[in-house]
Amino acid sequence: MTDSPEEREFRALTDKITRARGICCDAYKDRCLKRRIAVRMRARGVHNFADYSQVLDGDAREYDLLLDALTINVTKFFRNPETWAALAPYLLERWRATEGAMLVWSAGCASGEEPHTVAIALAEAARLSHTADRLSRARVLATDIDRVSLERAQAARYPASAFTEMPADLARRWLEPPAADGTRAPVATIRALVHVQRHDLTRERAPLAGGFDAIVCRNVVIYFDRETQERLFETFAQALKPYGLLLLGKVETLLGPARELLRMLDTRERIYQRPPAA
Repeated sequence: MTDSPEEREFRALTDKITRARGICCDAYKDRCLKRRIAVRMRARGVHNFADYSQVLDGDAREYDLLLDALTINVTKFFRNPETWAALAPYLLERWRATEGAMLVWSAGCASGEEPHTVAIALAEAARLSHTADRLSRARVLATDIDRVSLERAQAARYPASAFTEMPADLARRWLEPPAADGTRAPVATIRALVHVQRHDLTRERAPLAGGFDAIVCRNVVIYFDRETQERLFETFAQALKPYGLLLLGKVETLLGPARELLRMLDTRERIYQRPPAA
């Protein structure tokens, strides 16, 4: 079938975005991509893809706003507390079994609430196992494609709304007191564990193949097409050490070759583990 004029305008726009900013638009589901571009079209008062393309030509800053809309930035500290409660004993077991530095990848970290949550979970594992001296050797790699989100993750200062799902005892232990404007930041010990860098899940290899003790990637992969999903799941599986953990979003289902590489630990919370080689 011949594409409609609207579809041709959409393809021309996504090609322009890919050329200008290196975002692999083809990896996203069309429905998701159109919905998120429409957010920026409404904000700029235009009604078709061709007109929005002209907006991009006339205002380079609009690319940053568009990229922020395309990436998934809905996040909080300890979002879905039951998920983190389910993950905690597996992280503690992994912490106790790991002799060297514990390495965790927060893939698609948005503005950084998730990797700092992981860092706090590791600090709790160190506290419960009386091995606080090991904590400084742990590392949480926080990656995303969105420059603005990465700047927020690096700053690590958040409004009170970011902590509404965080258990009170953890907030007392691992957060600084509120600033005059009501924002709070994790204590320096936690911030030092999180290392922020840009990484494109759709184009780049895992930052450390076969070296992670855990990978957290929640509600990110679901927005990609099936081919990209399968490739990413396989990338995650191969990036884990034996007995390494993978946490996905509750609505995400493992697809492709990764199903043979990982075993399910918790069906409801989508926690997987890479078994040792046979």
